[in-house]
Amino acid sequence: MKEGKMNKIYSKVYGWLFVGLLLTFATGAFFSNYENAIINLMSGAGYIVVLLVEFGLAIFLSARIHKMSSAMATFCYLLYSFVTGITFSTIFIAFDMKSLILIFLVTALVFGLFALFGMFTKLSLDKLGTILFMMLLAIIVASIINIFVGSSMFDFIICIIGILVFIGYIGYDVKKLPILFDSLGEENGAIYGAFQLYLDFINIFIYLVQLFGNNDSK
Repeated sequence: MKEGKMNKIYSKVYGWLFVGLLLTFATGAFFSNYENAIINLMSGAGYIVVLLVEFGLAIFLSARIHKMSSAMATFCYLLYSFVTGITFSTIFIAFDMKSLILIFLVTALVFGLFALFGMFTKLSLDKLGTILFMMLLAIIVASIINIFVGSSMFDFIICIIGILVFIGYIGYDVKKLPILFDSLGEENGAIYGAFQLYLDFINIFIYLVQLFGNNDSK
């Protein structure tokens, strides 16, 4: 693919990624001002509803992206970013803002380095996708088990592996962006590519917060 077209792909994808992250963090910061309401929402059935909406939007966008109009794809992506921002408000409430800013910068640095790797590597990362997916399934199962076990060491190991998995996904997702554009078209390819990288960024950030965030309650 020509360099000019590649640059256009990356600019569109990273532009939408920036919009999604900005919406999420701005939403989280805004709703953190309503601490009591957010705590009540997230401590009851409302938390399950929010998670189900997030999960449903992710599945819907992934399953229907080939048939969606660009307007619908954009709406789903922005709505997902907004709903995630509501859950992020609990992070803004629980953790010191300075530590969150530092972790965000670290996440951005890690993301940038491995995005560059995905852009310029000549290696085939096709097999990596299967490995990462299996590891992700293992993390999900382990996390569910740890809800009942409650092991801090187990949680630490899950966070470390989770960070490694999503770092791997950054390079993998960036590498396949040209294929995504060819199969989905320019607009939907940009939205879905941004959505995948958004998930990589957000998950790395969350795991780093769990490991290094300065909890205000401490």
